[in-house]
Amino acid sequence: IINNMESRNHTDVSEFLLMRLTADPELKTIFFSLFLSMYLVTVLGNLLIILAVISDSHLHTPMYFFLSKLSFTDICLSTTMIAKILVNVQITYTGCLTQICFALIFVSCENFLLGAMAYDSYVAICHPLRYTVIMNPHLCAILILISLSISIADALLHSLIMLRLSFCTDLEISLFFCEAVQVIKLACSDTLINNIVLYFAVSILGGIPLSGILFSYTQIVSSILRMPSSSRKYKAFSTCGSHLSVVSLFYGTAFGVYISSAVTNSYRKIAVASMMYTVVTPMMNPFIYSLRNKDMNGALRKLFGRISFL
Repeated sequence: IINNMESRNHTDVSEFLLMRLTADPELKTIFFSLFLSMYLVTVLGNLLIILAVISDSHLHTPMYFFLSKLSFTDICLSTTMIAKILVNVQITYTGCLTQICFALIFVSCENFLLGAMAYDSYVAICHPLRYTVIMNPHLCAILILISLSISIADALLHSLIMLRLSFCTDLEISLFFCEAVQVIKLACSDTLINNIVLYFAVSILGGIPLSGILFSYTQIVSSILRMPSSSRKYKAFSTCGSHLSVVSLFYGTAFGVYISSAVTNSYRKIAVASMMYTVVTPMMNPFIYSLRNKDMNGALRKLFGRISFL
């Protein structure tokens, strides 16, 4: 795995070894079928959401604009994570850094998109008369561009400072995919800068959108409780119900990864928690939005009608 142990330079690393799903050939086939099915469901479900938003003029609103971008991000994240699991447990040094880079981009984008969608719900419920003025197409486009730019810059920064690391003989990653924290743990060289940048980025890029979401829903709940009509309260709650479910799933599984890392030494349990965060969440998002949203249900029925007609 390392061609020249004396130099201990990162260019000597040829490949990393990812955790095996199982050593049993029969179970391996079952797991392969399971992950392939999950991947296909994720791609198909999110693709249907994107097509429904594009084809139905009633869904040409900021909320569904952000939802279509969230679905595209979920497809990309799922492809980044599951594709390597389906192939083999070995991954090249370049491939590992590439997977880390793209994973950071898509996770950060999802984080920002959930924050933008929370802000959209806040404006719609707390400032309905000014909604069209505040949530104009120009602002929506700027939010997407800023989110993407920050996510790419952050991912490139982590990837570049990881190039300075050198590695020892133990290059087995205790997950089913390459993850920045796990790769940094394998380094023989000083990782202080990497850890500082990583945790600073997580605190800022994760903390700001999450704080925005919490603030938005605090204001939303306060506004809903002041509404005199029960029907208006129900309509307001149903407006943000799907988004709140997705937020709970995304951050709940994310925190579950870090909690499991802190309370258990079982790498397999940590790996399972990570799979919930990076694989199961993108697969569940389309179901949450299609089952809890009447407008999306109607758009999907129209889409299926057009497809069957063709």
